[in-house]
Amino acid sequence: MRGFEQSTDNLFVYISPESFVPKDHPLRPIRQMVDSALENLSPVFCQMYSHTGRPSIPPERLLKAMLLQVLYSIPSNVKLVEQIHFNVLFRWFLGLGLDEPVWDHSSFSTNQQRLIQTDVAAKFLAEILEQAGRNKLLSKDHFSVDGTLIQSWASIKSFKPYDDDSNPPVGKNPGRDFQGKQLSNETHISSTDPDARLYRKGLNHEPRLSFAAHLLTENRHGLVLDSRVTIADGFAERETAKAMITKAVPRKRRTTVAADRNYDTHDFIKTMRSLKVTPHVTQNHKKKGGSSIDGRTTRHGGYKVSQTFRKRIEEVFGWLKTVGLFRKTRYRGVDKIDWHFTLAVTAYNLVRMRNLGVCATQSG
Repeated sequence: MRGFEQSTDNLFVYISPESFVPKDHPLRPIRQMVDSALENLSPVFCQMYSHTGRPSIPPERLLKAMLLQVLYSIPSNVKLVEQIHFNVLFRWFLGLGLDEPVWDHSSFSTNQQRLIQTDVAAKFLAEILEQAGRNKLLSKDHFSVDGTLIQSWASIKSFKPYDDDSNPPVGKNPGRDFQGKQLSNETHISSTDPDARLYRKGLNHEPRLSFAAHLLTENRHGLVLDSRVTIADGFAERETAKAMITKAVPRKRRTTVAADRNYDTHDFIKTMRSLKVTPHVTQNHKKKGGSSIDGRTTRHGGYKVSQTFRKRIEEVFGWLKTVGLFRKTRYRGVDKIDWHFTLAVTAYNLVRMRNLGVCATQSG
């Protein structure tokens, strides 16, 4: 028998978003871990806000909404708020009722800016890593470090000389003639994002206005311990790696740090050894003067193991650039990009920990 369409709009709905979400939905363990971390950050949020005035959007919901933006590759705040309006799953994750009003995208962006001016993203990452530590997921001895380029939200057309006093070109998308002109970071700057630098990863790559992104991971499960976004230059990878290793790697025991051949320099190797860190760096035999790594390091079986495990860090970069939409950043300024990159790294750790069967109830 044919069924007929019947359109009814119920005046009252006696049902909660909880009943719409399957018990085995992959967001459930992530929500448990996030709620546990945000509960510990509550004193930090209290210090950020005044005790008087009009209530703002709860910072917990701001952070959870931005996590959804990363996890579901939502490109803008406008589309994010639109999704929260009609997506029951998103409402459940944020703790919003079906009849509860959703904030405007402009209010969301204004309140978001307040969080970006703090170190909440780094503290949030630390809370998630604390849960990973309680579940014995973190290696205390073996680590990997690497860097990549993030294309800036600036066109090469915006890269102009410092003393350029010419009138702006007419038209919506005017062209520029670069024939016979030499572009250099010493003499030029982007009018769209002054922090962006013209840089390329290798000789066979096209130079683009970019930022440098850096990760430090542990080798047991590939979780990210620290992340940084810096100005792109020829020294950023190694100098930032030194800072991250000094901060995050324990000093009480002999540890190893794996890296690719870009880190095979005498200065980096010397610094690692002074920190009691064995540098399991890929040998660069083409370098002038030869590799800084000799048989005293490469003869051990642990060196080959580190070289195998260090490639996991490329999986993190791949996830951040595809799912996290960080192949080309949507933000301007190195500080703002660094904040959002740290939040994206936290989202990656949450997904990785969920896949390993972790939830907040287990870490209690």
